[in-house]
Amino acid sequence: MHRKITGFHLDSFDHWVAELDCFHNQHVRHDPPFQNRPWTQSDAGRNAMIGTELNCVLCDELSLPDTLVLVRRTPEFDQDNFPGGLKKDHKTRKGTWGRINVITGKLYYHCQAPVNRMLLLSAGMKAPIPPELLHHVQPDGPVRFFVEFFTSSGIRQ
Repeated sequence: MHRKITGFHLDSFDHWVAELDCFHNQHVRHDPPFQNRPWTQSDAGRNAMIGTELNCVLCDELSLPDTLVLVRRTPEFDQDNFPGGLKKDHKTRKGTWGRINVITGKLYYHCQAPVNRMLLLSAGMKAPIPPELLHHVQPDGPVRFFVEFFTSSGIRQ
């Protein structure tokens, strides 16, 4: 998934790391001839890249950033009482991550482009929902589940 660069910081080895609007981080090393990113070597170069997009492999892998804080949780739903909007493609807001938690039964989690993946979640399983990813869920028989919502704690790694 393409994510915008919101800032930069140096890691413990003095390598530049891009901070993305999904709250993941990505190294942006200048290491010719393997990686040619001379813009990382100056404040002006890095500042010019703020707002440009990088492909976030961690979002593609449905990896929940570990710097998030829980802000809200839905009630428990079952196969008969969950909102119809969850059965249709919808997405979380920019800057908001979700996580499906299956308590009992099974639930299909359909991720649309660019992830294009379908997961069958069983009791005890959890699955992250990246910001702005179109998705929907579908029960596979009796099921109980809830969804948690997270945002940034403001702390970068």
